[in-house]
Amino acid sequence: MILKVKIIPKSKVNQIVGFAEDTLKVRIKASPEKSKANKELIRFIAKSLSIAQSRVSIISGNTSRLKKLQIENFSKKDFTQVIVNK
Repeated sequence: MILKVKIIPKSKVNQIVGFAEDTLKVRIKASPEKSKANKELIRFIAKSLSIAQSRVSIISGNTSRLKKLQIENFSKKDFTQVIVNK
């Protein structure tokens, strides 16, 4: 599954804010320096979905707030179900 994400770095908590059109908004505590926010985003998404971090990767947007994530072996239906139940 490919997921569009907009991150808001330097937030007080790691939190999924919700969807704006087809983009998931996520607050991340880490700063964007030295890919800290990217690593924290991968950790947070994997933990939220109860999957291994190795199944989540950034395929575009490494230096941007707008990113595309690849989540292996996970469907959009499964993702929506997990996010709604949180």
